[in-house]
Amino acid sequence: MEVFDQQWLQCQACREILYRKEVERNLHVCPKCHYHFRLPPRERLAMLLDEGSFIELNADLRPGDPLQFKDRLRYEERIAESRLKTGTAEAIITGKGKIMGQSVMIGVMDFEFMGGSMGSVVGEKIVRLIEAALAEAVGVIIFCASGGARMQEGIISLMQMAKTSAAIARLKEKGLPYISVLTDPTTGGVSASFAMLGDIILAEPKAIIGFAGQRVIEQTIKQKLPEGFQRAEYLFARGMIDLIVERRQMREVLAKLLSLLLKK
Repeated sequence: MEVFDQQWLQCQACREILYRKEVERNLHVCPKCHYHFRLPPRERLAMLLDEGSFIELNADLRPGDPLQFKDRLRYEERIAESRLKTGTAEAIITGKGKIMGQSVMIGVMDFEFMGGSMGSVVGEKIVRLIEAALAEAVGVIIFCASGGARMQEGIISLMQMAKTSAAIARLKEKGLPYISVLTDPTTGGVSASFAMLGDIILAEPKAIIGFAGQRVIEQTIKQKLPEGFQRAEYLFARGMIDLIVERRQMREVLAKLLSLLLKK
């Protein structure tokens, strides 16, 4: 999202120049093409959950630095930089709350925190969220937004793919629903694990969803990809996701799905 003089911004989908306040009044949705801009996790939670119902879980978890990773900055410096930028401690916020009176465990990823990358803490918070759902016999909703696994943690980050997938399998064994909501973008190791394992998979309009990036794929196969490739609409037309849901309908749709999926 490009910003001009703090009053104007450019839609990443249709490239139209938009008046910022108009976009904000429209729930951060482009009035021209309905592209859904990225939302900070707490703002999304406020839109979805019953007022005052959210209780955050495992907010104190912090990653280690086993590889002593350094590029332009040390890993610990990048973490500190992202915390200052976003106001969140990690790339996901998890907790319990209610949607239209129905109890649920919910996680919301933050792409602005190191590209929503999945490291040890993201994986651990998702697993603990699922364990809490098992203990209380409620459903789980995760809003995904990620560039993939966190390279600064190496193989430890890749292990989270199997770890989160195994936890979801335990949830399904107990007949408890897991709803995955794919937002822009959902890619890499996240799309190859828990993001695509929902009993129901929803997506916001125009969201980019895939594993490798479009440019990487084109360079690998030496072909031009179809128009709209990896957008939510393209995946929906090919049966990869179940439903595309506008932001203003999301709360009602999730409440309805929970009531249908949760065994009495």
